[in-house]
Amino acid sequence: MKLIFAVINDDDVRGVTDALTESEVQATRLSSTGSFLKAGNTTLLICLDDDKVGEVIELIRSHCKKRKQLLPSSHIGGAFSTYPVEITVGGATVFVTDVERFEKF
Repeated sequence: MKLIFAVINDDDVRGVTDALTESEVQATRLSSTGSFLKAGNTTLLICLDDDKVGEVIELIRSHCKKRKQLLPSSHIGGAFSTYPVEITVGGATVFVTDVERFEKF
């Protein structure tokens, strides 16, 4: 068994959770916040058999897209910018770990 931790931008999470539901893959949804932009994310915990991992990662990939966004004047990398800065947001960060024991009751 494997456990997938998928940290997904809030703009992308609806498509992912709908697709997981259609595929009959269960997930636990946790609200989370990114440290760089302090923006909303959702972390999905998905426990499944080893042979389903590739399918679920591809499903996540197909619904999470990176996009450019203008960030108003701010501190980036320790320097203050008075002009908007273009950054990349969206997408997903996925971790896969082994599960020694899984119980559901």
